Amino acid sequence: MREKPLHVVFGTGQVGRALAARLAEVGTSVRVISRHRPAVMCEGIDWRAADVSDAEAAIDAAKGASVVYQCLNAPYTQWPHLFPPLQRNVLAAAERAEALLVTLENIYGYGPTGGVPMVEDLPLMATTSKGRTRAAMTAELLAAEKAGRVRIAIGRASDFFGAGVTESTLGARVFGNVIAGKRAGFIGNPYLLHTYSYVPDIATGLVTLGADPRAVGQVWHLPGPGTVTTRAILDLISVQLKHPVGIRTVPKIALRALGLVSPMMRGLAEMSYEFEQPFILDTSKYESTFATATTPLATAVGNTIAWYQAQRSTA
Repeated sequence: MREKPLHVVFGTGQVGRALAARLAEVGTSVRVISRHRPAVMCEGIDWRAADVSDAEAAIDAAKGASVVYQCLNAPYTQWPHLFPPLQRNVLAAAERAEALLVTLENIYGYGPTGGVPMVEDLPLMATTSKGRTRAAMTAELLAAEKAGRVRIAIGRASDFFGAGVTESTLGARVFGNVIAGKRAGFIGNPYLLHTYSYVPDIATGLVTLGADPRAVGQVWHLPGPGTVTTRAILDLISVQLKHPVGIRTVPKIALRALGLVSPMMRGLAEMSYEFEQPFILDTSKYESTFATATTPLATAVGNTIAWYQAQRSTA
């Protein structure tokens, strides 16, 4: 019997785990790569230990792959220094395996848009350290493809939320706080439109990019439950929990002051423009090309609440 093509996922964070599970669900042969074994892993997934900061280790881990997914990340406070070398090593691994490289990106590279919806051909005009790093990483991928070194497909998503997502603006400071009976912690203006990306939808989108030849050589904004205000999401949480949800906002001036002593707060202050103007990811290119269903917002919020409640119950 002919062997299934091998898909290799670098990274077992919030998206990498969901992606590997989704690939296994649709019958793909999956290998995941991380330094440490994931606490939970679906049956039928092959896990390999590798330190991707070592190029040869990354290359060895991806042997035999037909598709390689780059779902790695780096510590937020060291992001500009540690992340680019990791991507270069995954790029080298995909090149050596002659595999399609599907890369997950955020949307830092666009920089402030003044509320104009972000489309795939919007110039990368980032003004922050993290944004310029992301734009440079994208440029490296596109240059490698132009040189004929590797085939690529880039999927971009906005701020994550969902089961297992804690370190996000729509993570523990919102869901965790509210379920604990506290006010939701938030930066910026919650009454502005803001695109949030639901992790299972991101995973489904990446699976599509790895399987459909039309995705190759292009950038795609991955669709999700739809863009609403953050206040509207909090209202949905309120309805499902059957009690009001209050907000505790952190002013920008306070973020800057905290940033003097905290690298994490300094990083959040740097990206605070995302919550001071409408932040809208236009996903119509993907939606008009691929017939992939997304999760209704109420369902996504309900699933996220259920996960946080289960964690609290276990604790």
